[in-house]
Amino acid sequence: MKKVLFVWGGWEGHEPRQCVEIFAPILASEGFEVEISDTLDAYLQRENLLSKDLIVQVWTMGKISAEQLKGLQEAVASGVGLAGWHGGLGDSFRESTDYQFMIGGQWVAHPGGVIDYTVQITDHIDPITAGLKDFAMHSEQYYMHVDPSNHVLATTTFNDQFHPWISGTVMPVAWKRLWGKGKVFYCSLGHVASDFNVPEAREIVRRGMLWASR
Repeated sequence: MKKVLFVWGGWEGHEPRQCVEIFAPILASEGFEVEISDTLDAYLQRENLLSKDLIVQVWTMGKISAEQLKGLQEAVASGVGLAGWHGGLGDSFRESTDYQFMIGGQWVAHPGGVIDYTVQITDHIDPITAGLKDFAMHSEQYYMHVDPSNHVLATTTFNDQFHPWISGTVMPVAWKRLWGKGKVFYCSLGHVASDFNVPEAREIVRRGMLWASR
């Protein structure tokens, strides 16, 4: 049986607990043994961490200690998968560039706040996005600093409504990448738990977690 560790906390506005309550049962239904922690000290439990096949982090902002980050990076480099969404993985520890290097990006803005926008599927072959079509979201459209080595799966295009100088900018929404022997999946959707009422958003995250798992 595969094992997954959910680590949630940080800023409550992103509804981390409620999001875990969506995806923990989904992975349980996929045959995972689920463990849930509300402390970053979970990354200090080396033996337990290395026994996992997947870590799902749902932790916006906050700070991570050097020891906690070392534990997380060591686990992923050894082959433990890492997956997450929105600020829970892409805006977790703003002061840690080493962390951002592993994730492949960092949130910097969401022009207009909660707005209507479209997600474009750009990789129609990858198993995470195969068979999915472009879809609409009413949420935060994340503007991010991203690593050019990411394998991008879906994007969104900004218009001139709020900041004319970024009109036409194509921004990654979902990507995958490697860190050592581990696989990392990120999706910028999921500002609040109800965003995952959009079937495509929920499905991309489900498939991304399964892909990232050891």
